[in-house]
Amino acid sequence: MTATAPHPSCTGPVFTPRDAEYAQEVAGFQTAYTHRPALVVGAAHVEDVRAAVEHAARHNLPVAVQATGHGLSAAADGGVLITTGRMTGIDVDARAGTARIGAGVRAGALVAAAARHGLAPLNGSAPSVGMAGYVLGGGLGLLAREFGYAADHVRSIDLVTADGRIRTLTPADELFAAVLGTGGNFGVVTGLELELVPVTEIYGGQLVFDTPLVDRALEAWRQWTVTLPDALTSSIAVLTFPDIEPVPAPLRGRHVASVRIAFHGPADDGERLVAPLRAVGTRLRDDLRILPYTESHTIHSDPDFPHAYAATSAMLSELTPETLAALRARTAPGGPVEAVIDIRHLGAALRRGTASIGHRDAEYLVRVITDAGVRDSAPAGLDVVREALAPWTIGAGLNFLYGAGAAAGPAQTRTGYDDVTYAHLRTLKSKYDPRNMFRFNRNIAPAG
Repeated sequence: MTATAPHPSCTGPVFTPRDAEYAQEVAGFQTAYTHRPALVVGAAHVEDVRAAVEHAARHNLPVAVQATGHGLSAAADGGVLITTGRMTGIDVDARAGTARIGAGVRAGALVAAAARHGLAPLNGSAPSVGMAGYVLGGGLGLLAREFGYAADHVRSIDLVTADGRIRTLTPADELFAAVLGTGGNFGVVTGLELELVPVTEIYGGQLVFDTPLVDRALEAWRQWTVTLPDALTSSIAVLTFPDIEPVPAPLRGRHVASVRIAFHGPADDGERLVAPLRAVGTRLRDDLRILPYTESHTIHSDPDFPHAYAATSAMLSELTPETLAALRARTAPGGPVEAVIDIRHLGAALRRGTASIGHRDAEYLVRVITDAGVRDSAPAGLDVVREALAPWTIGAGLNFLYGAGAAAGPAQTRTGYDDVTYAHLRTLKSKYDPRNMFRFNRNIAPAG
């Protein structure tokens, strides 16, 4: 393989910046910036990945990986980009309750395939997200409090490491837990075997409160989360909807609080559990209902079109009235930061597991999404919010750091793990990727 011609063993296409298809191949869901590699390998098979990694190793080139480009952190400038979006195989074993998936499978496709067998994956809120990247970052899903992180429900990993070896990892391998939760630092994942859960329907939806009730809704949700069973996972978002046609008329231009609920249980129990929230006051939207799991993406109704964005995150030891006041002082209308605030309730099953996911003792996760800023630079507003949350912050949720590629180095990555775990990961990085070939991510630097 060279920068001008594909390797004979490649079954997928190979592009250089001179090719007309190059721009489309490197594009992703994140539009603020894109990878700019010297060579792109559109992997259709694990052998394509192996050939691309071997080529990069021979020429001492870094390697980036992209399926959908949702969580693009550090954009590649030169080197080799392996796109895995063509690897879309799904094989559900209903008797075992598992699914084998290719690295390009999106959440919506897996939800649909599993549903035909009365099962569901532990997917996140958006159907267009790539499952491999989501799981490698931990995988904080719709039913996370009941079942835990998706990364803790992986049976095996197909991985191409920096030496070009094709490996199938199981929990007995020392690299298995390290790969899960570290976002592609140890190689290129070509496939996963995931555990599915026997869920066919859930009680869920949104309660949306208008501007005068936002602060009351925040405090009510904070108090309410302390009372919940593990089977209920929720979050609250505070945002100002744009005044544009795609937004439903009742929400256009409004500053609102939106509580998103997913409860694996009977509707009657769900109705009883959400009563304290409904007592906050009149809702702009209240669509809580029993819905088939195939419609679970409607709970968050995430944007489904590519756009530019940046985000920071903070794992919190507690959520107090003072925490909420600090957030609102920076992000309420007229404040210094225009942002979407998303607070997720953690705990329960998220505390347990073997994947390399930091800060399992966190009670809440705050995600702050804002404009993309200048390429590779963090928007100033993100620093303002991080400083405001510092008294309660125990670390970062690495899967919720977007943009600001210049900051996506070892110092930032270290905030995602405790000291012992981080030191262990650095030791393994030295063993399996000593030249740090896989560094276009929230990077773990080799020890030494």
